[in-house]
Amino acid sequence: QVQVVESGGGLVQAGGSLRLSCAASGRTFNSYSMGWFRQAPGKERELVASISWSGGRTYYADSVKGRFTISRDNAKNTVYLQMNSLKPEDTAVYSCAANFRSPAVAPTIPGMYDYWGQGTQVTVSS
Repeated sequence: QVQVVESGGGLVQAGGSLRLSCAASGRTFNSYSMGWFRQAPGKERELVASISWSGGRTYYADSVKGRFTISRDNAKNTVYLQMNSLKPEDTAVYSCAANFRSPAVAPTIPGMYDYWGQGTQVTVSS
């Protein structure tokens, strides 16, 4: 059984930064690609960023390009989401997900992910 656990959420002022971490266990970490999603109240879940098993391929939503960076440390079984220049509209529950069927790509479709974490709240005040 694969477990995915996020950490690092919190309250930050607009313009500030946060780094989210996602630890995965239960299977060889570098055999899957990872993604960060977010869901704000009353809105659909959206993909924020994703990364292939090697880190060589990444994807970013247009709304976060230039502000967020996804990275991974396979030795630590952890993927990170560095969020800079945060805006109030970034407020959401951020969830991490793992995909082992297509590890060489950076998946963009939620249905491609096999394991999900519980999420961590990020609140950006104006």
